[in-house]
Amino acid sequence: MKKLVNYFKECYKELVEKVTWPTWTDLRGSAVVVSIASLIIALVVYMMDKSFETLLEGFYRVF
Repeated sequence: MKKLVNYFKECYKELVEKVTWPTWTDLRGSAVVVSIASLIIALVVYMMDKSFETLLEGFYRVF
């Protein structure tokens, strides 16, 4: 039981003292970058989907 208590104390100490947490400004900047990248990827996937849809519709009309 004592080992478990020491483990949690060490975990807490590590999280509080040894970890460098990002600032709110850094977090906001990262969130903006992730949002823009996600939007761009979603648009690329949408355009690919529509392109393949058009291509396959043309192919199916021929056959």
